[in-house]
Amino acid sequence: MPSQRAVPVTLAEIARIAGVGRAAVSNWRRRHDTFPARIGGTDTSPQFSLAEVERWLRENGKLGDVGGRELLWPGFEALGSRDETGLAVAEAGRRMRGERVRVPDPRLSERARELVGEAVALGRAEGTRETFEFLLRRWLDAHVRQVSASPRPLADLMAEVARTVRPPAAGAPLTVLDPACGAGHLLAAAAHAATAAGAEPVTLLGCDRDPALAALAGARLAFAADGDGDADGDGDGADSGSGTVSADVREGDSLRADPHPSAAADVVLCNPPYNERDWGYEELSTDPRWVHGLPPRTESELAWVQHALSRLRPGGAAVLLLPPAVASRRAGRRIRGALLRTGLLRAVIALPPGCAQPHSVSLHLWLLRAPGGARPAADPGVLLADASGSRQQAGREGVDWEALGGFVRSAVGAFEHRERELPDGARRMAVIDLLDEEVDLTPGRYVSPAEDEADLGLAETWQEFAEAVAGLRTTGKSLAALEPAGAGGAGHPTTTVGELVRAGALTLRGGRQPPDGTVRAGAPSGEDGGTDDGVPLLTVADLVRGGGPTGRLRRADAVEPEVVLAEAGDVVVAGVIRTFTAWVHQGPPVALGPQLYVLRVDPEKVDAWFLAGCLRAPANGRQAGTHASSTSRVDVRRLRVLQLPPAEQLRHSEVFRQLAAFEEHRARLAELGSRLVRDLSDGLATGRLAAKR
Repeated sequence: MPSQRAVPVTLAEIARIAGVGRAAVSNWRRRHDTFPARIGGTDTSPQFSLAEVERWLRENGKLGDVGGRELLWPGFEALGSRDETGLAVAEAGRRMRGERVRVPDPRLSERARELVGEAVALGRAEGTRETFEFLLRRWLDAHVRQVSASPRPLADLMAEVARTVRPPAAGAPLTVLDPACGAGHLLAAAAHAATAAGAEPVTLLGCDRDPALAALAGARLAFAADGDGDADGDGDGADSGSGTVSADVREGDSLRADPHPSAAADVVLCNPPYNERDWGYEELSTDPRWVHGLPPRTESELAWVQHALSRLRPGGAAVLLLPPAVASRRAGRRIRGALLRTGLLRAVIALPPGCAQPHSVSLHLWLLRAPGGARPAADPGVLLADASGSRQQAGREGVDWEALGGFVRSAVGAFEHRERELPDGARRMAVIDLLDEEVDLTPGRYVSPAEDEADLGLAETWQEFAEAVAGLRTTGKSLAALEPAGAGGAGHPTTTVGELVRAGALTLRGGRQPPDGTVRAGAPSGEDGGTDDGVPLLTVADLVRGGGPTGRLRRADAVEPEVVLAEAGDVVVAGVIRTFTAWVHQGPPVALGPQLYVLRVDPEKVDAWFLAGCLRAPANGRQAGTHASSTSRVDVRRLRVLQLPPAEQLRHSEVFRQLAAFEEHRARLAELGSRLVRDLSDGLATGRLAAKR
């Protein structure tokens, strides 16, 4: 086992080590006097000694069948430095593969070198590849906000598109380059696609200026080259590859000082850095790569485009993931025009938001092909495709990767094979039609977004619209029967939430920011492109946006009291004036962020629907707010509630339910009405709908 010294661990990490939920760990801490004492942190986020925790778990038979990897990782995390931790994980991967390291990396401390040795020993016992992939995954999760990784479904899609534009010949060599490879997601996908197509041998060339990412990518791709990656750690070779796949990843800045200066690639895949000003504009002003013009200082992405083209063999293909502004910014119009006139730019495809960081932006795929090879007799034009309609609703917004992949494959395949018909949402444009004053290549300017279905789905939308109208009419009729209470009701006594808490009629808890490193993005962002099936995290920002939770916690991390959860039947209050509201939570548990409050009632004293209905009254929020600004908070304890006996509460509760249903039907009607106006307008304007005579 690792020499754990004074490595600190949190309750969440103890839960992972023991293979239980964090509630169980909190319970152990309360029930057992022998549980290790806190060595740091705070009362709500305590830290404990890893060595003491492991000893206690073993003595009490609670360690279970969890492997040593969970005990190993806290030591890496305790190194503190992001770069040193990444370099240590990469060094462990190299040694686990069997590379003999004669001179230890001088960037690693003595403690880091000890951890590397412990990781190698553990890898021999539990599997080298599995141990390295575990450490890599934990490192990526810990630094998800600092490391922009291409989700696996997107990486696979980019590799498949490149294979369509430049099909590899079975048994022929193939070289794939990523000049800003990060942790190697795109190159790993390219290796899989190339070997599946029968290419042999396959050479992977990567580069990244971040030393930790370059080292991790090299170790990761070396395992991919090994196939099973089952090295015993005693080999002599320092070779990066084995069999039909080899990898060469180097540290460096591809634009300023390319470590692969003479590379000639069949395929270039790249997700370059965005919006960089300091990319080398001054020192690279006379660089021979700028065949199509010196990229403006604000157009670093077009520098990456031309760099990719400069590394392609004749007939080679490049696929780059770029922000949408690259297709339309005025500063880059001359270079875009040159790419069109030379026939190098083959396609621009708009992806739905959520495909990669930044998740709120509809990123673009640019497909380019170098001159040479089999050239068409006639100009094929440029493919513009808008895939922003390829989405799904499953409790939260996400990307329907199957629908997106099907649309992109269909559009690119039909375009490359010169088929007359392209799928809806895609259009073949003549170059001359794009060479105007702006040279705007935004697909949405020329095509309507591809829908998930072949037709507009108007029949289903009209049916939902009719149901919403019927629901609105029914609930409205009931609410219209309400009558003024008269003079006797004007002075009905009220109480406050604070008084109800003191009387034991309900409990009040305020949401809080979860511990650092525990929040996961709602969209796929893990190394494997999957999502963490945990507990949604609702924040005030989500309410302002008008949608559901966009964050998620692992179930092991979403445990009270560290995280405040709203259960079914609880009343949730948004304590900010501009989003002030209250509702009865229904469905699975949800974690609450700051300025959100959960009220759990004693059903013998207070009805939840009655309470929520009283609290959400706009006048109530105004009375309890500070009124200092639109972001001012509401003092939830000052919110007022009618004092009514239980039977009378139930009668009010039924009306409040109808009022909530009325609001739901009204909102649904507005949404469906907007959708109908949009689809009918698009259908009529594009000829997909015809007016009857």
